[in-house]
Formats: sequence, structure tokens, C-alpha cells
Amino acid sequence: MPELPEVETVKNGLAPIMEGRTFKSVLLNRKDIRFPFPNDFITRLEGKTLIRLTRRAKFLVAELSSGETLLMHLGMSGRFTIEAGTDDPGHAPRSTSLVPIDSGNTNPKHDHVIFTMSGDPPPLIIYNDPRRFGFMELLEKGELGRMKDLGPEPLSNQFSGPILRDALTKKKSPIKTALLDQRVVAGLGNIYVCEALYDSKISPFRKSCDVSQDECETLSHEIKRTLEAAIKAGGSTLKDFAGVDGALGYFQHRFKVYGHEEHACPTTGCKGTITRAKQSGRSTFYCPHCQI
Repeated sequence: MPELPEVETVKNGLAPIMEGRTFKSVLLNRKDIRFPFPNDFITRLEGKTLIRLTRRAKFLVAELSSGETLLMHLGMSGRFTIEAGTDDPGHAPRSTSLVPIDSGNTNPKHDHVIFTMSGDPPPLIIYNDPRRFGFMELLEKGELGRMKDLGPEPLSNQFSGPILRDALTKKKSPIKTALLDQRVVAGLGNIYVCEALYDSKISPFRKSCDVSQDECETLSHEIKRTLEAAIKAGGSTLKDFAGVDGALGYFQHRFKVYGHEEHACPTTGCKGTITRAKQSGRSTFYCPHCQI
């Protein structure tokens, strides 16, 4: 499932194309993806201008001229691509009338949502999702919806060692489980938590309340550093992820522990071997020798 760096990469690709443009038309090829679309989804979008596109945790957040918010989640296999459209209403999207900017190697039968934005030529923003775990929702002005209980953004000034320590001080769950709790910190997923814990030399099985203030300082720094490096690399592509231009992420080539079961620990002088274990139904990769 795309995590914070992948969603940030998609946001950075879509924002220059969508911000300041109006939804000329909205095409739904299904009544639902993960959840049903509202009955008035199309009418609430068409004719509205997308003022600003941001990211909150793993959500894409589009602020509309109506005051409403379009909330979008990529799920496990969701992908946005961009194509140049046509002003001729007789030609449907994905027809021979299109001049492809990028197809992202996606199968058109999984094109579930197509936004035609204002412009010359009008860009088509195509949402393709073979597994249909993504979703889109419209929030009323001031409504937070699924963002209501999210913790601080890890790349913001609202996230730091002391703030992390305060969130963990009464938690007896393993530190890895706590970091995946979106109420503790927003946007973290399995991959980057494994990497940040390794770089912090903290065992994923340590009780959260036993992680010291100094360790929280180190851990918050490593979380930020890992995420920033992943964003710079365009995220990680393990199976489905690609940016809106079809480019694959490259951070997976820099993983130190994730997916490296039975590899030698990359820390100089460590004779440990990367081990895989199950935690809360997810794979945890760590070095039992230097993560204590």
C-alpha cells in the first residue's frame, strides 16, 4: 500500500496540473470502488475549481471553490495518470483522439474515475485501480471525516522527540505497532517504520513506554530523514506504485532491512542477520543483534 512518500510524490505530480483549474466533467465508470460514490458526486464537482491540493497522512486533499473538500486515497493499487484530452464531446476519454502524456502502463478497463479539467488542451486526470481498495469522498465545509483523529504530520514542526515521547509514555504496545497507529503519527506505514527503527537501533518489540526521551529524539529524526530521502527518490515501488508520469520509485534500492530477510546486517561491525517476524499481521524486518 502506498505510504506517505508515495502519496506525496503523487501530490507533487498532480498539483501543477490540477490547481487553479475547473472540473469540466467527471466520469464515473463504476458506482463504487472501495466505498460507493455519493449520488451527487458528479454535480458537486463539475464547475468547481480545485484551489489547492495537499496531502494529509496518506490522503490526497483537494480544496474546492465550493468550500468542500475532495478526499482521495490510493488504497493498495490506485494510480493517477495524466493525458491530454479534447474539447470534442463526441470523443470519449481513452479513445484514439487522445494524445497520451503518459499511460502509466495501466489497463483502461480499470479506469474508474476520469476528471476532465479546464485548459487547452483539457488535461484528463485518470484514476486507475485494479484492486479497488482506493476511495474518494466529498467532505462538507469544515468537515474532517477520516482525518479527524490523525496525529501530527511527521515532516511538520508539530512532530518532534518530546511530542513522540508524550504520545508513547502510557502505551505498552510494541513501538512498531504504536508508530503504525495513525493517531500517534500520521502517514507512517510498515516499510518506513521498519527502516527508521533500524536506523535508530531500537527493537520493534520494545514496549513503547520504555523508549527513552533520548531514543525518541533519535527516532523522530530518523523518521523525518527516512521519509525525506524516500520522497526525493520518488517513493518505493514494490509492485503497483508509480508516479503520475509513470516513473517508478527508487527508494526500495536503498532499503537496509525491509525485504532483506537472511541478509547480513549492513551496519559496519555487526555480525547479525536481518530477521523477519510477524507483528499485528504485518512483516517486521530487523536486526536482533543491533536493535535492542
